[in-house]
Amino acid sequence: MSKEKDDNYWRDRLTPQEFDVCRLAGTERPFSGEYWNCFEDGIYRCRCCGEPLFSSDSKFDAGCGWPSFDAEASPGVVAERPDNSHGMQRTEILCASCGCHLGHVFPDGPTETGLRYCVNSLSVKLDQAAGPDDHKDPAEE
Repeated sequence: MSKEKDDNYWRDRLTPQEFDVCRLAGTERPFSGEYWNCFEDGIYRCRCCGEPLFSSDSKFDAGCGWPSFDAEASPGVVAERPDNSHGMQRTEILCASCGCHLGHVFPDGPTETGLRYCVNSLSVKLDQAAGPDDHKDPAEE
């Protein structure tokens, strides 16, 4: 995970709210984000670097107020690390490419993966021009 760019670089490219979530591991209020109730087709890309992180095919309504996915777009695009803040033990998820804070992953998802990637809308951007399968490596087909 590369975090070579400094805070000034990110402050120049992100809104104050995006910077707080993406670079300082903040959290948007539930049911307030742009994508919590969005089910349009496309690829959810990292707001900071554009890396394809989640496909709309893996999005589901978890009822938690944040966009939720049961799988990452491709293996290894989402990094994990322990988060013991706020008196809780959770697993933080980050863009493996640039270190953008995405949210947390929980082992209570409703599908065969058993995972619920709970993501801040401010840390991703929906690319509707990309189809849900556009993240796949052509070598895999």
